Amino acid sequence: MKRFFLLAALAIGMSAAGFATDKAKVVAHRGHWKPAGSAQNSIRSLVKADSIGCWGSEFDVWRTADGKLVVNHDGVHDGVVIQTSNAKEVTALKLSNGEKLPLLKDYLNTFRKHPNLKVVCELKSHKDAEAERMAVHEILKMMKKKGLEKRVVYISFSLPAVKEFIKYAPKGTEVYYLNGELNPKELKAIGCAGPDYPLYILKGNPSWIKECHDLGMKVNIWTVDKKEDLQWCINNGADFITTNNPEELQQMLK
Repeated sequence: MKRFFLLAALAIGMSAAGFATDKAKVVAHRGHWKPAGSAQNSIRSLVKADSIGCWGSEFDVWRTADGKLVVNHDGVHDGVVIQTSNAKEVTALKLSNGEKLPLLKDYLNTFRKHPNLKVVCELKSHKDAEAERMAVHEILKMMKKKGLEKRVVYISFSLPAVKEFIKYAPKGTEVYYLNGELNPKELKAIGCAGPDYPLYILKGNPSWIKECHDLGMKVNIWTVDKKEDLQWCINNGADFITTNNPEELQQMLK
């Protein structure tokens, strides 16, 4: 009888561990940028995210004044305002690892060489609504041209951009909203795959995770770096966890 209970306990433990590993996918925030030689939103950070077996790598996109798409988090880099500057000026800027600030097309050319990785593409909120709308369509066109449509997830703080992605991306493409003010039913109504919300929003509304799952949606939580917060996300059934510490999260999921 004691042997039976020991085996049962072991089975339950293995099942719980398997559930966590299956449910929580690791997304490297701005790529895996902490190792030497890497930098946030660099091509190197994309390669490093794949090298450690991340499910996905998140990155940020801006549109320049002359209509080129570039990868960077901040709208201003070394004093240059990306939205009001030409691509030649923007791509001459250096990242902290010495790389030039990349054009989206160059970033995606490297991504194509890493077939096991997915990307989470964040379109930044633009001051010019038309430029933002055009960026959505230019991104979709570029992904299609490069054969990457099934390997990309779209996110944005801009609700108009989210709705544009939902309307024009291929059927089945996952699009998530970042801002945090819409509840699960409201997200479902506009066609979102689910929320991609900051940790404090979901900690304040923990029932939303189950509600999203009941509605057939998924949940991503960002940007989660502390061990106790990562554990909270795992325990509460997050589908994706975006983190600056992907290797630590991977170890926890094992």
